[in-house]
Amino acid sequence: MSAYVHDTNFFTRRSAVLAAIIVLHLFIFWALEAGLATRVVRLVAPPLKTTIVRQVRKHLPPPPPPPPQLVQQQVQVPPPMIQINVPAAAQSHAITVVKHVVRAAPPPPAPMHYTPLSPTGDFPSTQDYYPQASQRLGEQGTAIVEVCVGPNGQLSAQPKVIHSSGSPRLDRAALRYARATSGHWNPEKANGRPINFCGHLPIKFQLNDF
Repeated sequence: MSAYVHDTNFFTRRSAVLAAIIVLHLFIFWALEAGLATRVVRLVAPPLKTTIVRQVRKHLPPPPPPPPQLVQQQVQVPPPMIQINVPAAAQSHAITVVKHVVRAAPPPPAPMHYTPLSPTGDFPSTQDYYPQASQRLGEQGTAIVEVCVGPNGQLSAQPKVIHSSGSPRLDRAALRYARATSGHWNPEKANGRPINFCGHLPIKFQLNDF
């Protein structure tokens, strides 16, 4: 038969720990009630001091007054009145001779002598520019073309039809013929000096001439 032996030391240590826990809880409760925690906080952290700083307003001097505006006054001075006494001309009974110079009229300009525009000896023939279609159809007529010939005997502007021949085909042939006459002219001359001249050139296309 085994015997159950109680360990008295184990119960003594357990009772001591339990008693220490109870004492610790009682001490904490007493410290809270007595304000011990507040005293510890005051000892550890000093109380905060609040200082009220008053803002001092600086009194600035008032701005200087604006400069006075000077108004320039115009003084009108009347112009001086100057009187000049001119003595009256003495009446003279002397005879005054007035000379009138009669100038002769300038001589009239010399008359201009013109040498008319004329073709040279190698002037082209209209036969070379007569359209064959117009010849077959029996078209014929005369177109008047304006030509301008310069001092060098060549055309100075493009020729243009002034009066139609009645056929557009013949009018175009007349313009080709007029352009072909460039360089085959003796220019117009004024007092022997070649000048530019514009005139009308009749260009006739007729079947009876062949």
